[in-house]
Amino acid sequence: MEHIKQNFSIKDLEHLSGVKAHTIRIWEKRYNILTPDRTDTNIRTYDVCNLQKILNITFLNEHGYKISRIAKLSDPEIVKMVREVAASSSQQTRAINSFKMAMINFDQDLFNKTYNSLLENKSFQKIFHEIFIPLLDEIGLLWQTDTINPVHEHFLVGLIKQKLYLNIAQLENEGDYRDNNLYVLFLPENEIHDLGILFLNYELNLNKRKTIYLGPSMPIKDMKYLLEIHPNPKFISYLTIAPREISEFLEEFEKELCQEGFKELSLFGARIQSLDPTKQPSHIKLYKSITEFANSLE
Repeated sequence: MEHIKQNFSIKDLEHLSGVKAHTIRIWEKRYNILTPDRTDTNIRTYDVCNLQKILNITFLNEHGYKISRIAKLSDPEIVKMVREVAASSSQQTRAINSFKMAMINFDQDLFNKTYNSLLENKSFQKIFHEIFIPLLDEIGLLWQTDTINPVHEHFLVGLIKQKLYLNIAQLENEGDYRDNNLYVLFLPENEIHDLGILFLNYELNLNKRKTIYLGPSMPIKDMKYLLEIHPNPKFISYLTIAPREISEFLEEFEKELCQEGFKELSLFGARIQSLDPTKQPSHIKLYKSITEFANSLE
């Protein structure tokens, strides 16, 4: 388990807890709430127990408890109070913090326990929209600020994908499609971040639409063979890194797949957010979010 991050800087604590480093230093000096180690150059470092404690303290502080009161409690008393407050507080906040701790500690049991507790009163669709999407937004920021490294993100995303695959499989087994349209989901070459398109596959199946999922890094020219069996599918892609030039990607799509007539192509992702939808051909559809697309299916 050499990749597990055991020591955190005060900036890491700021990014994970949302409390400014300056405030953490004040709390530490005035109330002695944390016990950091010091490097040879006198820089504070914090272990996982300190991280858990600052998350608990932040949770209580956000729910109206003054830091002066929290500081008088022992560690077990803080944990007990968190549990009591959590019973009546935002399930979203509790779940996101639990998933973050599961990610940091590579704790699959905690991930599954948190997920299963959410399933007791939420559908998978609601869990993804209300919990996983905000969580992944936070994880992206944590990764950009070096608070976590890619192995943490890969661990978390892998577990979320497992849940997606299970739910998609259940829906596909039900059949009973609403119309004759076929949706082909793919990512272009060098595009490997497939979580978004996997969830689109789930949304389509949830709305009784038939899909073919081709996955990441799919050469457009190779999809011509699919048209021999399914001549008029609707294509869906998610662009976060590739292609280098979207105009080249669209030109290749039309050259390779639209020789017998234009095929509908719906696009999602960070790379298309700056494009003007009104300046695209009628068969190219741009979506700002998965929710927008899901609403269009209903």
